[in-house]
Amino acid sequence: MLDATLEELGWDETWSFELERLDEDNLIAGRIAAQHRGEYVVWTEDGELRAELPGRIRYDAGVTGMLPAVGDWVAARVRALEGRATIHSVLPRRSTLARKEVLGGSQAQVLAANVDTAFLLNGLDTDFSVRRLERYLVLAWESGAEPVIVLTKTDLASELSEQVLAVETVAIGVPVLPVCNVTGDGLDAVREHLRPASSSVVLGSSGVGKSSLINRIAGAEVMRTSAVAEDGTGRHTTTHRELIRLPGGALVIDTPGLRELQLYDGDSSAAFSDIEALAAECRFSDCAHVHEPECAVLAAVDDGTLELDRLRSWRKLQRELAAIAARTDRRLHAERKRRWKQHTRSIRRAKW
Repeated sequence: MLDATLEELGWDETWSFELERLDEDNLIAGRIAAQHRGEYVVWTEDGELRAELPGRIRYDAGVTGMLPAVGDWVAARVRALEGRATIHSVLPRRSTLARKEVLGGSQAQVLAANVDTAFLLNGLDTDFSVRRLERYLVLAWESGAEPVIVLTKTDLASELSEQVLAVETVAIGVPVLPVCNVTGDGLDAVREHLRPASSSVVLGSSGVGKSSLINRIAGAEVMRTSAVAEDGTGRHTTTHRELIRLPGGALVIDTPGLRELQLYDGDSSAAFSDIEALAAECRFSDCAHVHEPECAVLAAVDDGTLELDRLRSWRKLQRELAAIAARTDRRLHAERKRRWKQHTRSIRRAKW
């Protein structure tokens, strides 16, 4: 049973102001802690409640693509006799980590909301990938959360110092923390980013050690984990996003492993600040860094200052973000057009 005040869950005067702005009676504040089969677990000052969405919010999500997510603060109306609630409104988010929904969809899937820190996990085993971390950094910087890279499985690293250096080269200005969930090495550095009433999220591929990291920090098995496979890799265990309150008062959202990370929206400038700085020295302001004369980015590749693979990664992300923006604009236009037609038909029927 939850035993915490709203303030201990991250509530403050700004959230209180947003609730008052709704100007509705009988609404209480709550924070979404989990989602299960269309209903939500909401933490309130009176305890934990099960809540569902009204049709209005689901209808609006057809345009925005944004349903309530774990970490959201909501205004809810309690049905006391049933011991349940209905979510009336989602309060404005301060940060949103969202990717394009999987299986070819064009809408956003919110991974976590209102988090202060995004722990980006990458294993130092055979799953190690600097290019994947670049994508995670774009996601984190665009969300409004502070990224922190956690390199797990230092006990399996074959070239630890070289791998850490490779990450630090692309994670400019971002803490890079090597840890071992087995021995506990490096965990104190992670704990320094966890403060009472602060919120964070752990992101990474399946088996990277997200739940194990949370359990180690909590000092207890608050999240279920599985034994490693025969090849030493982790196994996917977490099946849903869940908000957890750690013994020290910090809040963290555990997430299922990300098999793919297609960006929904974003600006890669923060994650690729080295390329952006070089681009400012190019002769042409609209330089594409492909074959233009006096291109500072290409010059950096030629003299070894910038890795060609990093430039290729930047180009790929630019193409992806441009395609996403175009698809999103078309989808929003089509949805708004469809709803306008529905509205027009309803007016015509009313006249008869």
